[in-house]
Amino acid sequence: MKIFRNSIILIFTAVLVMAFYPIDGYERTGIKRLKRLEKTLDSTITEYYLKKGSFKSYKEITLWLCEQEDSVPEIMTVDQDFQKEMMQLFPSRAGYGITVLDMTDPDNMRYAEMNEDRGFQPGSVGKIVVATAFFNEIKNLCPEDMSVRTRLMKEKVVRSGNWGLYDHHTIPIYNVEKDSYVKRTVVASDEFTLYEWLDHMLSVSNNGAASIVWREALLMNIFGDKYFGLTQEEADKYFETADRRELTDRAINLVNQPLRDLGITHDEWRLGSFFTNGADKYVSSKGGSIGTPKGLMKYFIKLEKGEVIDRLTSLEIKRLLYMTDRRIRYGASPRLDEASIYFKSGSLYSCDKSKSTPCGKYAGNRYNYMNSVCIVEHPDGTNYIVCLESNVLSKNSAGAHMYLASAIDKAIRAKYETEEEKE
Repeated sequence: MKIFRNSIILIFTAVLVMAFYPIDGYERTGIKRLKRLEKTLDSTITEYYLKKGSFKSYKEITLWLCEQEDSVPEIMTVDQDFQKEMMQLFPSRAGYGITVLDMTDPDNMRYAEMNEDRGFQPGSVGKIVVATAFFNEIKNLCPEDMSVRTRLMKEKVVRSGNWGLYDHHTIPIYNVEKDSYVKRTVVASDEFTLYEWLDHMLSVSNNGAASIVWREALLMNIFGDKYFGLTQEEADKYFETADRRELTDRAINLVNQPLRDLGITHDEWRLGSFFTNGADKYVSSKGGSIGTPKGLMKYFIKLEKGEVIDRLTSLEIKRLLYMTDRRIRYGASPRLDEASIYFKSGSLYSCDKSKSTPCGKYAGNRYNYMNSVCIVEHPDGTNYIVCLESNVLSKNSAGAHMYLASAIDKAIRAKYETEEEKE
């Protein structure tokens, strides 16, 4: 074990000294916010929100379980000692669901779970489903050549229109020529490349971007090879005349079928509606949205095994989830500052003024959903996955998730610190 961990330490030390991802991904993706972040390298600008773990090389991001022959059910077999350690972190288990996989040593992984089958409203974690559907459709267009997929995402520009309206989440807009930078909400006239809409959807969790990425996946599915030359006017005209019921069925099946192909059931994870009211003009909601800790963990194990669509797609999704923006909620734990994290969070809360119980931001007293999925990679080689969901009323769930992130990290790393001391 000591040899294994020391080899990882050497690799990660080299990573931190070399280039930066996704900051060094601008030339490949064309995502303009990365071009601005390149200036952090020569101190032209300083972004204090960037943590040490945010500066990882694009080429050094990897998948950990590609050589793992065990099936997902075999991997998700509870380790009783690890289970006991994790459960001690939850004196009150009501309102929480969690799955944890310690994959530091792929030959001796540890798994724990609690309320793993309980369904929660997934909120923005559902944007991972949209990204997966998008990559599934783009692979169908370009099944043999990842470079063609990348070029399409980098070069095809699409307009927001009504689909991107309305959302309070801002997006970063950087003008490379003018060196100007602003953050604002999406407007109907906004035009970005497919890669940039993907980045807006995942890095800053913009709802409008999620609806637009889903729309483009739908257009790929409908038009096939004609999508390469499809104009904005042709796309808009199609949606104005399409049969609403047929379009709804197609859209809902399109995002959920890739999950079924991964062995994730309808009751474990599904997405039933677009993320903005603007999309409601064209497509209805259907079936509701739900996520379970078990369904989320199945997905991330498949991602690390390189089995979400294909290995290249799995790697690209992981790169897009790599955090080089402000860390929030679970990801804001100071214990994770030096770690590379691949992260998505979602929340949905509501206040009932007729109740006497407290209510506030991320502390709803009617419902108070908070979801965090995180792959953590420490410089010392400690790697693990956490899928944490909660619905604890009147409690600041953002703070609660940050606290739990620290507690989980401390418990997992304690094992290896103890082993090294013994050796």
